[in-house]
Amino acid sequence: MMHTFASMFKNKEIRKKIFFTLAMLLIYRIGSSIPVPGVDSTALSQQISDNSILNMMNLLGGGALEKLSIFAMGVTPYITASIIVQLLSMDVIPALTEWAKSGQTGRQKMEKTTRYLGVVLAFVQAFSLVYGFDKQYSVLENSALSTYLYTATILTAGSMFLVWLGDRISMKGIGNGISIIIFAGIVSNMPSQFAQVYSILAGGNTNSEVFNGVLQFALYCLVYLAIVIFVVVMETAVRKIPIQYTNSISMGRTARNDVTYLPLKINSASVIPVIFASSIMTAPQIVISFFNADLYQKLQNYLSLSKPFGLCLYAVLTILFTFFYTDLQVDPDSVADNLRKSDAYIPGIRPGSDTKQYLHKVLNRITVLGALALTLVAVVPYLLPMFTSIPTSSAIGGTGIIIVVGVAMETMKQIKGQLTQKSYHGFLN
Repeated sequence: MMHTFASMFKNKEIRKKIFFTLAMLLIYRIGSSIPVPGVDSTALSQQISDNSILNMMNLLGGGALEKLSIFAMGVTPYITASIIVQLLSMDVIPALTEWAKSGQTGRQKMEKTTRYLGVVLAFVQAFSLVYGFDKQYSVLENSALSTYLYTATILTAGSMFLVWLGDRISMKGIGNGISIIIFAGIVSNMPSQFAQVYSILAGGNTNSEVFNGVLQFALYCLVYLAIVIFVVVMETAVRKIPIQYTNSISMGRTARNDVTYLPLKINSASVIPVIFASSIMTAPQIVISFFNADLYQKLQNYLSLSKPFGLCLYAVLTILFTFFYTDLQVDPDSVADNLRKSDAYIPGIRPGSDTKQYLHKVLNRITVLGALALTLVAVVPYLLPMFTSIPTSSAIGGTGIIIVVGVAMETMKQIKGQLTQKSYHGFLN
């Protein structure tokens, strides 16, 4: 690891990409501190910390939502649009399905469609949030339709500007631009999160209370580290299915009956099921807030993740969406057809329908483990405050750790690939 970091900064081009990425992230963090004109952010901050679902949205936005800054929406609308377009391209809308199979040209058309849909979703979500916040918490100095439209337009522009920043990072930086934006937002909150936990646990009046608080804080840090390790194992765990080739030349190999492996990740869906589950629980509340404030308040308390019913519903939805999205990401029928076309087969399994059934069975079995592991990490932040004095906003685990670990691992993999490419290029020249 240390050798990798040293190689990164020795390579002039990689070093330039890192500094460019840091400059883009600096712009992002500055914008996250600029509130929208005419907004009373202090009236919103406490309400978000008390609402578990809004607190999750605030986490993904790097704390910008509680300030209602110009970047309060983050890149969530673009991610939602991307997921919707991806789902609709699964033989739902013929045009999107054709684009998905049309190579680079088709991907460009799908990306343009995603951008347009992202703008629409960003404006609708921004208008809904501003309207709901103002009706519930009176965050606007002037409650008028023109003010709602003005504020929603600024938030939409800020969200799409972040998408543009992500594009710059992908093109001129270290890559994974959108993911890096989310990563930076979550990591920026970690120092204040640890400071808050320390002040709560070690804020006793006597020396013995302070000493016990420090020990509890040390235990908190150890458990936090253990969960990070657990997430790393979960993200890297794969089920290797042996694949045997009957061709004399296959996959660049010359030996007959070469054996390789088909890796199936335990958690192929990553953090998407958690985002789906929170969105499903948030959408009814946002719609009802337009029509009935009292019913909205009751539903908010009923679906709160700090209550047993809301947390159980959240866990069930996470498990269901894990199976749903895994089935979209890994299509056993397509895998089986590709194996048949490549003159490959799974030892002991007949090609065709038997291979499809076998892949479905294996995928369902490992998805059970992935769904349970993902649900465990997702509910920990809301389960611990029920039994400890740690606030929900500072609890261990959750969506943030999964995103941070996943993005960090993927980014390091990309940088290593770029370093390897430069090494081979220098060797050949």
